[in-house]
Amino acid sequence: MAWKLDSDRPIYAQLLELIQMRIISGQYPIGSRLPSVRELAAEAGVNPNTMQKAFSELERSGLIRTQRTAGRFVTQDEALLDSLRQTLAKEYLKHFFRSMQQLGYRKEEILSFLKAEYEEGIT
Repeated sequence: MAWKLDSDRPIYAQLLELIQMRIISGQYPIGSRLPSVRELAAEAGVNPNTMQKAFSELERSGLIRTQRTAGRFVTQDEALLDSLRQTLAKEYLKHFFRSMQQLGYRKEEILSFLKAEYEEGIT
């Protein structure tokens, strides 16, 4: 996954979201060891201190944990991951519905549109 960062928002917040998405999507599986701060900072092209700030936020939220000499690991709390996945899905849906309403679609039309696209196999 490419590190697409923009200058409109704090870089650490974008890193936090990207790593969070990698965890939720299973790219970093439950209980797996994460690459080091320096490795990820080099991959993303950012200062290691900025990556460390994102890691600190992830640890505070419970998504990752640190083992002193072994590194950082993805949580094994499946309930936490499921809750976060549902929260993000709801945010995406709210954004989608607002956007469709701005285009002039009514609720019934949006649902009909979704059903048709789903049945057509759009992923």
